[in-house]
Amino acid sequence: MSRKKEKRWDGNVRDAALSILLAVERDQAYSNLLLNRTIETYGLDDKDRSLLTELTYGTLQRRMTLDYHLEPLVRGKLEDWVRELLRLSVYQIVYLTKIPPHAAVSEAVEIAKRRGHKGIASLVNGILRSFLRKGPRKIGPGLTWEEKTAIETSHPEWMIRRWAEQYGRETAREMALANNEPPLQTLRVNRTKASREEVLDMLGEEGFMAEPSPIVPDAVRILGRNAARSRAFREGFVTIQDESSMLPVMALDPGPDMSVLDMCAAPGGKTTHIAERMDNTGEVRAFDLHPHKVKLITQNASRLGLENIRTGSADSRELSRTLEHKSFDRILVDAPCSGLGVIRRKPDIKYSKTEDEIGKLPDIQKSLLEEAYQLLKPGGLLVYSTCTVDREENRLTAEAFLESRPDLERVDLKESMPENLRYEDGMLQVLPQDFGGDGFFVAAFRKPE
Repeated sequence: MSRKKEKRWDGNVRDAALSILLAVERDQAYSNLLLNRTIETYGLDDKDRSLLTELTYGTLQRRMTLDYHLEPLVRGKLEDWVRELLRLSVYQIVYLTKIPPHAAVSEAVEIAKRRGHKGIASLVNGILRSFLRKGPRKIGPGLTWEEKTAIETSHPEWMIRRWAEQYGRETAREMALANNEPPLQTLRVNRTKASREEVLDMLGEEGFMAEPSPIVPDAVRILGRNAARSRAFREGFVTIQDESSMLPVMALDPGPDMSVLDMCAAPGGKTTHIAERMDNTGEVRAFDLHPHKVKLITQNASRLGLENIRTGSADSRELSRTLEHKSFDRILVDAPCSGLGVIRRKPDIKYSKTEDEIGKLPDIQKSLLEEAYQLLKPGGLLVYSTCTVDREENRLTAEAFLESRPDLERVDLKESMPENLRYEDGMLQVLPQDFGGDGFFVAAFRKPE
């Protein structure tokens, strides 16, 4: 069967979820991008959109647990689409109480007939009927804590072990469990156009259930419906952004008429946040390595009505060759990282990342910080942030940078940032279980006058 035919939409939500899961497994495609593309291309209504999202993310999030339950029931090698179909079906049986088990089995058999033949349909029916009789397999006997936690939370064992070493077993387990919870939908208010209260009124008039964020003054939390369909979003009053992702710009504290550099800017969430905090004055220089991603920054700025952003495509580790040294009041280094803080939104990260990859990232991150040091004015502020929870990329990278530049002053973020968060030596580490946001790290350094 051709790849094109496998991905064709025929109005069946489960079949569409299966196509996305196959693309993630075979092609290492990004689940969030495929999901959004499917929803937008075929104009799914809210009910189908919700089910497709639940089936796709849920099956991905629980993949290792589902395989553990299926293992005793499967004999021999399965085609990848058949295995994915079984995972999808068992996920519905175990985790979705609103879907009757017999309906999940029946749908799976019909999909197997369409994609394969009667023999495969019979195999799928037999395995799922057997699962219904026996129930989920008990997890625990004969397993180490790391093995048991890895299966229960569907995270690779190396990841569980690494987090336990860095944070302790209890926190590591809480983090893995939080990664399997649905993410909050949060918006950032464009303060150049409206106040948070005005945006809340606007959303309420459209029938959205919205409430102020208890963490970020510029943020609003949305319950249920997709905020991208709101007038507030279309007309540039809000940006869809996680609360944790707003914290680096809060730490940066940009003001009117400043000169600010965003070194790793695409798709522009933090760039536009900076521009808004500057009240559309001064200048924000935003760079990214990939030209097609730079276009996203321009599009976002245009929707929000921001005119103080200048974009460019460049390797930010070499910006000092073209930009004037000591010329920026503020610099944000939102560095490339493993992304282990956004697993809740991109569950495929759990299975695609390796421990070796993480070990190579700090060198890139330190190079960016060193470049930022050259471009920062005396008295200027440099903020380093990542969307990961790994200490090697976060605290250890920040401390190594400080060691190499002893003239820098580490800014104590606890004095200016939200209370009741995790601060260590003035640096902020958000974990997914803290308030339902992404895992994020923020550190700030000031250059002496």
